[in-house]
Amino acid sequence: MKWKAGRGVETCYWARRHRSHMAHGHNDPDGMELEPNHHQLEPRCVASLSGSRIKGLGELEPLLAVLSTVFLSSSALGSWIPRFNAKRATVCNGHAELCGRSYGNVTYLGAHNSFAASSNPFALARTQEVDVTAQLNGEVRMLQGQAHMKNGQLHFCHTTCGLFDGGTVEDYLRKVKAWLDGNPNEVLTFIFTNPEGVSIPDVWKPAFDNSGITPLAYVPPSRPVKRGDWPTLGQLIDSGKRVVVFLDAGADGSDGGVVNFILPEFQMIWEDPFSPTDPNFPCRIDRTSGPLSNDDHENLINHNLNTNIIPIGDGVLISDRADAPKTNSIDSILKHANGCAPFAAGRAPNFVLLDYVNVGQGPAAVDRLNGF
Repeated sequence: MKWKAGRGVETCYWARRHRSHMAHGHNDPDGMELEPNHHQLEPRCVASLSGSRIKGLGELEPLLAVLSTVFLSSSALGSWIPRFNAKRATVCNGHAELCGRSYGNVTYLGAHNSFAASSNPFALARTQEVDVTAQLNGEVRMLQGQAHMKNGQLHFCHTTCGLFDGGTVEDYLRKVKAWLDGNPNEVLTFIFTNPEGVSIPDVWKPAFDNSGITPLAYVPPSRPVKRGDWPTLGQLIDSGKRVVVFLDAGADGSDGGVVNFILPEFQMIWEDPFSPTDPNFPCRIDRTSGPLSNDDHENLINHNLNTNIIPIGDGVLISDRADAPKTNSIDSILKHANGCAPFAAGRAPNFVLLDYVNVGQGPAAVDRLNGF
């Protein structure tokens, strides 16, 4: 089954795969041998031209190539960006092949409640074992977090600040900014939650401004942005706007203010059920919003398993560390992705959200979903 690519230079397909019979080096995604009754699907990406070559312009191609490096033009970027004497990104998020691929046609490894890191096994509200810098060094490219007000400041906290206080949002963003400064060829996504409806312009924006993240944040020419209308990773990196920020509540202006780089998550991303307790991760569209169709949304799979430690009434759910190696295995992640593909027009998920990202095979699974 073909899954649609964005406006990049690659087309991706879901292909039936059998490890012992895969044709190595074959550029035809349909040229993969299928073992009878084997139904695992995997994405394959092949290079394709974004437009046909016009006869008679061959001698102009060197000039056109020079011009394309001088001016980076994209309707998705919204303006001409001068690139005099500037180097173009040749490796993006660790792969040269991703530079020409649309942001909406890439799968990113995500850290659930990325701030809630502790090596103490008795810290029941933790969801990670390593801090945000180590997560980023471990190939996480989407950071998720839940924010609450505490003593007049915005903090990242798990459910309440009494359970797990990850410090101020501003301090967290400063750490991420330091990592971004040292890794200039990386595109990073934030997906934050705003359960208290804290003001976007009055509280959230200053945290980004003071941390130095704001100048790196991508501002689309209009919103919501369809999945196929995003710039490529190379364009985001070359433009210097390589941080994409989503917020689940308030970013649509419902609180009376809009910040141009803080985007309304559910107008552009749908999620399957959160706080899953079934290790089979059955998929359905759980949270989304218009006006875009679901097919035009990006999508996020919540692949973070929970266990109920007090099975009375509503119970008490905590992140399941004991089963993390299995949950974060390639097989489990790909099975979940395949289960959600029918709800995403056959596409791979954009975001794979994990607990304990340092455990298991999350980066390898995301590479497979990206066709590597």
